[in-house]
Order: sequence, then structure tokens, then C-alpha cells
Amino acid sequence: IQAHPFVINPQTGIVYPEGNEKLQRTAEFLASYIKEATGITVRTTTEAARKNSIILAVDGSITNKEGYQLEVTSENIHLNGGSESGVFYGIQTLYKALPLTKNKQVSAAIPVGTVNDYPRFGYRGFMVDVGRHYFPVSYLKQIIDMLALHNINYFHWHLTEDQGWRIEIKKYPKLTEIGAWRDRTVIGRNTEEYDNTRYGGFYTQEQAKEIVKYAGERYITVIPEVDLPGHMLAALAAYPEMGCTGGPYEVCPRWGVFEDVLCIGNEKSMQFLEDVMAEIIDIFPSKYIHIGGDEAPRTRWEKCPKCQARIRTEKLKADKNHTAEDRLQSYCMTRIEKLLNSKGRQIIGWDEILEGDVAPNATVMSWRGSAGGIKAAQLGHDVIMTPNDYCYFDYYQSEDTRHEPFAIGGFVPLEKVYSLNPTASLTEEQAKHILGTQANLWTEYIPTSEQVEYMVLPRMAALAEVQWTQLEKKDYTNFTTRLAGLIGLYRRDGLNYREPFRQQADSTATEKK
Repeated sequence: IQAHPFVINPQTGIVYPEGNEKLQRTAEFLASYIKEATGITVRTTTEAARKNSIILAVDGSITNKEGYQLEVTSENIHLNGGSESGVFYGIQTLYKALPLTKNKQVSAAIPVGTVNDYPRFGYRGFMVDVGRHYFPVSYLKQIIDMLALHNINYFHWHLTEDQGWRIEIKKYPKLTEIGAWRDRTVIGRNTEEYDNTRYGGFYTQEQAKEIVKYAGERYITVIPEVDLPGHMLAALAAYPEMGCTGGPYEVCPRWGVFEDVLCIGNEKSMQFLEDVMAEIIDIFPSKYIHIGGDEAPRTRWEKCPKCQARIRTEKLKADKNHTAEDRLQSYCMTRIEKLLNSKGRQIIGWDEILEGDVAPNATVMSWRGSAGGIKAAQLGHDVIMTPNDYCYFDYYQSEDTRHEPFAIGGFVPLEKVYSLNPTASLTEEQAKHILGTQANLWTEYIPTSEQVEYMVLPRMAALAEVQWTQLEKKDYTNFTTRLAGLIGLYRRDGLNYREPFRQQADSTATEKK
């Protein structure tokens, strides 16, 4: 005989332990989810549990701190987590199990059963680039809510670019007075046409702290990225003396990689980086600080007297694999790493930091495919896999691009994202260095929140399974069946997702994008 389901109704109580503020907040989140999905108002309480209760607790015997056990009987729901974060992931599962009812009702049934669940990877990330296009604090909070729904626990916030410096640094006010604004933006894929419209924006330190707090309440750590020593034209426009040529520079109106980078031979430039990092670590409590290191051409350094003097002073030598200028980049990264390590922080850098001498304690973020990550893991470095051929959500979702919004290129359909195995081709020992994986959303061609959602959903759901689900339990067909319920949730929340199985019909598609 099938057991009666647990029925949520206005008499249901969500019980949390007295004095545990984190579980109190989680109980309140669950109550709000139930209200959103069903219209039913339930109460949160510290009273002793009785029938018709959802009981939240931490259970030290659950070995994975982010794991949880969800036990549903017809009388009660017991949700135990390895820590408060485990309980939070358990309520996300409950949220997805709630019936989505257009007509608000007086009760909602949850099927009886037990779920034991824990994540495959401890690092489950998502990156948003606000340098190319800026998104207000209110929308970043909506993105964080999307991450929470998908059990993602790191928000990598790419804050500085050639096209805009987005974080207030009090010691260098021109970074946001000048560097946060460009006078024009190229039209299309680097044509010779510009829109001649001033564009920009930035986040005050208080706003950034607000984002950190909002994310933290949802068990998400914000990792800031200040990309150095390349992608620095916005900073150079504000402080031209920090470039090798002295300028003039402009906040860049085009997309791409540019020869003007920070002058590493100039002690003022290095002091600038150290000062910026001092303020960044004051805003962001994250153990990790991302310092970029990608796409920094060496051309200016080769001709710059100050950089060449630094190469001589530091005795930086070329070898068959690396130029002296490659070593100059390593000098820069290592110096910033030492500063951050001295403050109890760790650096993450893009896989270009493997070109030269890798900063000794660096975590490598592998974006140019998986090769850099594999190499770094073999060298004993921790790695986060973000290979562009699986994890770049600014890439097209269909080969028939006529019916898609204009994008940067590439092709990463839903099934491709799902198929990623971040530890493929590594030994068991090397695989321990893979902390996890994340998707990246670069925004050259993504100016609006609607387009963010279209590019991200439902690919984020496929990413979430790569990050969370044990390899032997992954099953794409099963995933596509379950996705229908999640799509219902996207639809209810007014999110602009892409219809997931439209590829076959793309050639004749005419639906609204």
C-alpha cells in the first residue's frame, strides 16, 4: 500500500533549534519558498515538534558537511544536515519537490521517502563578468538566488576590465570617477562603428559588502577578481603613469586583448596593486582572491626601460620555454600572492599563470580547455575546471545561430555541459587536486538581464549536476526528465530560460527570443 504523503497546510510548523540563527534563517527561507510555490503560509517555531512538522537539525554523524538526509513520512519531515549548509541544500530539494500551483491552495503534498545526498565537489562556482556590461546590485541578488537554487556555493565576481573598473577603491578615486565609464561601445563583433553612448557604473564598497552578506546567508562565498597585470586599460585611463608608455589611454570601447598592460618595472604600479588588494581583502572575507593573470601581452615590457631594469635587478632569465618577460609576469603574480598569503588569503589565477613560474600556492582556474588544469594537478596545484568548450555560457546553445541572440561564438549545448567530467584522465591522487568546476559568463554581447537568463538557464542545471552528482549516478536522460519540473519553477519566477530541447526544431524556429 502506498503511504500517504506529507501534507503541508496552514497548520504545518517548521521547527528549528532555539538559539541557532542560521537554522532560523533557513526555516524562514523554507517558509517563503512554500508561500511562493503554493500560497500557503506556514509558521516557524522553536517549540517541540509534534505531528505536521518539518524539523530542521544538524547531525554530526553526517560526514560530508554539505550533505543532508531528508526523511519524509506522512506525519513529519525530518531534515538533518552535516552542518547548517547541508540543511540549506536539503530545503532546496524540498523547494523543487513542492507542487507548483497556479491557483493558490490550502494544502500541498510531498511524497514519502528518504533522500541521502551530498556533493561530489566542494567548489561549485559561477562567474559573472560585470566589466563589459554592468548589472545593478538588485539584479546580482537575483543571480545569487539562481545560484542557491542550483546548490552553487561560489560566486566569482569579475570586477575589473579594459572596458570598465567596477569596484570603489578609496585610495584611488579616479578608478571609478574615470575608469568606470566608457564614452562609446563598439557595435557588433568589433566593427568600426560605435554607439557613442556613455556607459558604465560601479559598486561602492558598502554595496559590495551587501552582496557578500546576501550571498553568505545563502551559503555562497563571493570571490572577487581584480584581473592583473593585463585587462587594465580602465585603470590606465585613470592613472596613465602606471602604463609603460604613459598614455594617453581610454576606457576601452572595443572587445579583445590589448597591448597596454601595467608597467611591472614601475614601483608605483606594484604599490597600486598592493593598495588595491588591501582594500579588496577588507571588503571580501573569502579565503580566495582571484588575481586573473590571463591575456597579458609582453610587447610593451620588451621595449620598456623600467621593465627591462626590473628584469635585470630581479635576475629574471629566459629559458627554452619562457622569455624573461614571462618571468616578469610570474614576478608580479608571486609578489601579489606573497602579500595575500601574509593576510591569510590564497590566490586563484587563470591557467596562463602556468607560463613562467607558477606562484607557489596558487590555485589554477583552467579555461583554455582542460589541459592547463590537468598539467597543474600533475604539478600538485589545486585546480578549478572551467574549460571553455564545456563551461562558457556566453557561447551559442545551437549551431543554427540565426535563431539565437547574437553571441561571441562557440557552441556549448545543454548535453555538452552535462557531459563534463572534471577529473577525466587524472590518476586518483591527481584528481584530489580538482576542487570543482564552474561556468563563466563573459558579457561582451550580454547587455541585459533577460539575456543573462537566456544564456544561463537551463545550462546552469546541467552544470549543477556536474558539480554535485557522483559520476556513477549521472544520467542525461534521467536529467532531462527531471528538468521539466525545474523549468516550471523558472517559468513561475518569470525567468527568461531557453527552451532546452529546441535544437531539432531550430531550422524552422520562429518563436520569440
